[in-house]
Amino acid sequence: MRVRELGSEDRELFERVATPLYDDIVTAGGIAQDDPRLTGDEPAAALKLLLELGLLIHNRKNKAYDAVDPSTVQSRVVSPMSQAGARMISESAGWAKAFGPLAQAWRRAPGTDTGPFTYVHFSVVDPFLAGLVAECEEEMLTAQPQTGRDPVALAAAAERDIAMLERGTKMRTLYQHSARRSSITRDYVASVTERGGEVRTLDEFFNRLIVFDRRVAVIPGAHENLRTALAIREPSVVDYLVDVFERAWERARPFTSKDTRMLKDIAAEQRAMTIRMLIQGHSDPMSAKRLGVSPRTYAGYIADLKTEHDVETRFQLGYAMGKEGLSGTEEPTEG
Repeated sequence: MRVRELGSEDRELFERVATPLYDDIVTAGGIAQDDPRLTGDEPAAALKLLLELGLLIHNRKNKAYDAVDPSTVQSRVVSPMSQAGARMISESAGWAKAFGPLAQAWRRAPGTDTGPFTYVHFSVVDPFLAGLVAECEEEMLTAQPQTGRDPVALAAAAERDIAMLERGTKMRTLYQHSARRSSITRDYVASVTERGGEVRTLDEFFNRLIVFDRRVAVIPGAHENLRTALAIREPSVVDYLVDVFERAWERARPFTSKDTRMLKDIAAEQRAMTIRMLIQGHSDPMSAKRLGVSPRTYAGYIADLKTEHDVETRFQLGYAMGKEGLSGTEEPTEG
């Protein structure tokens, strides 16, 4: 008897209702077709499923249902699923292999009118990046400012990045110090570091950058526009961007470290940058962006400085810091 295609709802009914019913029938040596335990929508549905699977047979002579040895039924139900899964895996691997020559042809091509620089816009950006992640073989370098990372995008990135790490590709990521305050970012970092990824943070502002195998670099394609990306394949430019990343990486601090001294240094670096933003006269929105925090959090930093210097206005704060010779570039003091 051929079993229809079963789904998760069938399995849920099987585990929750049909299995206890089958247990009762086996224990009792059968069950009458008018037994009260078979009344109701769910028991009736469970009975129908057990009959369909062949785990019960209807004894018309005794007007009862008798149980069948499940070992004679299991392979008939499970084996077709396993075979279908194996076919799907094989087919997906075949399609991935079939796309290989296309990617190679694209890389070998002298280029479109944009040459080694390709603009990617709007809905094409995410699939384009997903394709580069899937092709990445050696290492992916990423620099991600804290602002603008929403939970949905980060969850999708986590899925891609974990799959990449699990096939042996390395990954290093830079965030701003403010990323340590984000619970979704901490969850993402935990999941990728568990699989060998490295994540560090810096105090200073930087823009988005992703480099794949030191071969392709992707940066924002327009100021303040995260829906346009510029893919760069010019080796000298990619090498330059990698050098910028490496210099920043050397100054950055491990995300997962809980060292007390390091955490104090991070707080000191954020305080120093707040002072620099004030002295340089940047607006609050710009200063908040440079620090990778919300305007409200930045206002809290300013309030802390006012309290520290016992002043009430920003003018008084600027005067007090100038009198003390503060510039935001001082080395943090021990203690």
